[in-house]
Amino acid sequence: MGGGSWATALAKIVLSTQDSINWYMRRADQVEEFLQLGHNPSYLSSVKFDIGKIHFFTDINEVIKESDTLIFATPSPFLKQHLMKVTTSMHDKFIVSAIKGIVPDENMLVADYFSEYYNVPMENIAVIGGPCHAEEIALERLSYITLACSNIENAKTLAPVFKNQYLSNSCCEDVTGIEYASVLKNVYAIVAGICHGMKYGDNFIAVFICNAIDEMRSFLNAVHGLKRDVTDSVYLGDLLVTAYSRFSRNRTFGTMIGKGYSVKIAQLEMEMIAEGYYGTKCIREINEKYKVDMPILDALYGILYEKKSPTTAIRQLTETFK
Repeated sequence: MGGGSWATALAKIVLSTQDSINWYMRRADQVEEFLQLGHNPSYLSSVKFDIGKIHFFTDINEVIKESDTLIFATPSPFLKQHLMKVTTSMHDKFIVSAIKGIVPDENMLVADYFSEYYNVPMENIAVIGGPCHAEEIALERLSYITLACSNIENAKTLAPVFKNQYLSNSCCEDVTGIEYASVLKNVYAIVAGICHGMKYGDNFIAVFICNAIDEMRSFLNAVHGLKRDVTDSVYLGDLLVTAYSRFSRNRTFGTMIGKGYSVKIAQLEMEMIAEGYYGTKCIREINEKYKVDMPILDALYGILYEKKSPTTAIRQLTETFK
């Protein structure tokens, strides 16, 4: 479900283990070009597909009817808009969320949103997390993901679908923690990008990452006190790759701001969505309930939503680091 780079990477993965897939894309012109070219015309165009193994749909209700497992890989700000068209029941479907974001306005995690609004049992919802950029999947570089489901046996049943010569996986039950971590790592990657754009060096970024993972730990423990180790790759690994990688759109967005672009101009210049922009506001509002000390989040919120000077906000933030 989705036509972007992550959806394309996931389709490549699933087709390496399955005979065929159904693939929903909103735009009919994108599907037509795909069929003509044998690859996604807009994203990861180097990845060639056997068109005979793909059944394309532009009607979201039709693809839901024809599928038993639905893998959602749309940007989180657009998920609600896509689902508004759904009239077919998803109660008996297995949902896999590869969306590393939060549903804006509702301030809900994706799994919670499917459960509350579409009556999908939580044991039938899994999330994909971990350090795994679509561009490296396209290049078949060894990567690792984590599949989380409240019913871990369901996650283990799903695991072989996402395992091949260049992708390994593990399973756990921390759906809530992984979803929140996926939002926070985008937030922190924007700050890392801002610091990079302002010419802070690698020494500082290393210290920043240590403080960011500590802030993440505090928040996760407050909202969902499950026993977890935030140094696992699905938490720390995903934070590292998003904060450092040239493929990270959130880091790129932050770098532009650090170089002097306004938030609005940086958004206009970006070809893809920097989900951390929306995640910053959502987590800030959620944290009004939990009141966790989150100086990094607060500093970025000031820059993105209160027009605070990045220079001033980052300088004040550095004084809180240890």
